[in-house]
Parts: sequence; C-alpha cells; structure tokens
Amino acid sequence: MHVLIVETDPDLGGLWARHLDRAGARVSLAATQAAAIGLLRSEAIDVIVLDLMLGRGSAFAIADFASYRQPAARIIFVTNTTFFSDGSIFRHIPNACAFVQSRTPPDDLAALVEHYGATG
Repeated sequence: MHVLIVETDPDLGGLWARHLDRAGARVSLAATQAAAIGLLRSEAIDVIVLDLMLGRGSAFAIADFASYRQPAARIIFVTNTTFFSDGSIFRHIPNACAFVQSRTPPDDLAALVEHYGATG
C-alpha cells in the first residue's frame, strides 16, 4: 500500500510516516500543495493522509485533483480545528473516508490507513 502524507509540520508528518512504515506501508511525504500534486501525477497512491488546514496550499485543491487523477485513492483528513466537524466534508469530497483530529494517536491513524487502504 502506498500512502501519501500531506502535512506542513515535518515533525508530525515524520511521526505518522514512521508508524505507517512500521505497519508495512510505503510512505511519501509532501509539505505543500505543489509537492502533493507532483506525487499524485507520478505515483499510484492508495491512501492520502491530508491536513485540512495545510500551511502551504489548499487541501481542497489536492483532494479535488486526487479525485480526478486517482479516484480510487481514499482520503483521511486530519485537522486541529472544528471546521467540518459536522461531517459535511463527506458531501464536498467524494473520496473522503475519515475525518480525525491531528492529535489522534499515530497507531490509531495507522489502523485507519490500513483499513481504508485494504478496502479501497
């Protein structure tokens, strides 16, 4: 399974990547919209872990491009805000499969990735 993590905070992205790597996933990291789009153009991605409040670029632009370029890729949104806590993100992003807090334990995030990567 190939996982793309799109996270501006290198410490948080690295933490998630280490947990996913230990779980057997192939992980690519992107810190910006441009880097994420580049990877989506060149690599087959199964699951995207995407920070909703991306510091450099738009999470919605990445999700929209992924839905066009790689419609089977599942998106797990992570956030440290309450935006879309009503579940409306699932109406806006067709390949969104989960919405969790950034402080979700890395092992729990890895379990979500494994679940959605296996069913996607």
